[in-house]
Amino acid sequence: MTLGQKIAWDDTVLPFQLDKIDIRGRVARLDGVLDQVLEQHDYPPLVEAMVAEAALLTALIGQTIKLRWKLSLQIRGDGPLRLIATDYYGPTEDGEPARIRAYASYDAENIDLDAAPFGQIGKGYFAILIDQGNDMTPYQGITPLAGGSLSACAETYFAQSEQLPTKFALTYGRSTEPGEAESWRAGGVMLQHMPKASPLMAKDDATGEEGLLAADDILHGDESENWNRASILLDTVEELELIGPSVAPTDLLYRLFHEEGPIVYDAQPIKFGCTCSEDKVRQSMSIYSARDIAHMTKEDGSLTADCQFCGAHYVMDPKTLGFEAETSDDGQ
Repeated sequence: MTLGQKIAWDDTVLPFQLDKIDIRGRVARLDGVLDQVLEQHDYPPLVEAMVAEAALLTALIGQTIKLRWKLSLQIRGDGPLRLIATDYYGPTEDGEPARIRAYASYDAENIDLDAAPFGQIGKGYFAILIDQGNDMTPYQGITPLAGGSLSACAETYFAQSEQLPTKFALTYGRSTEPGEAESWRAGGVMLQHMPKASPLMAKDDATGEEGLLAADDILHGDESENWNRASILLDTVEELELIGPSVAPTDLLYRLFHEEGPIVYDAQPIKFGCTCSEDKVRQSMSIYSARDIAHMTKEDGSLTADCQFCGAHYVMDPKTLGFEAETSDDGQ
């Protein structure tokens, strides 16, 4: 693959369909956008790896949402890695890039940096939230953490909440190419059985971890056989094929699934993007009384706020904040 081809596929999600066996999927490559997500923070390597996995999952899952919609992943636990949050903003117009951002909250004193990363989350839940815009009730689906990785949690979520068999193959980490600085890079493939016109009926006894649904509980007959074959083929993928400095996503799909009739659609570009602004901070503060605002005010008489996603720092006059504000932010 030439340098130009590599650049063309970096920071994109390529949707596809395996036409002969009723399975759809996406191939994602994250390069510069992942560096931008992580450089906003000074995370230890363990936390960086978990944020990278969550961002890659978000890119793969988020590609299906409509224009101007927002999809969020939240992973919360009772361990020292307390929270991983990501947002995927659908393009505002066809052909424009989607935007992604992510951050984590962790207990620096108690996190074990030499332990398995997923275990530092502890017990908790995996949630997907979809905001469809003004005057629409946001959708939220939640499942317990299970399976030993964030991708396994996502597979459980789709089986349990949507009754859609889903499988991920992901890899991520720091990479170095000749003559270039070390950078973060990630790649992955998502497979998902196409939904039916009527809801799939799962077996009465779930066979997944902790009694949750698994793919074998949902599919039957030829569908189950086709799904298992596609899953086995995906298991043959190599890490360098997923990350893809030298393998185009289209070549990877042909190598894995040429007998299943892969059809590809337009790739979706992705960039880092944060939607924070001083106006949004002021709006969020509008629910507080003057007494509440006083408790948040610093000794120098200012009130500050920092964006957890991009690190933007806002300094505001407390008198202009809250529902009892003495003046507006323009001094009127």
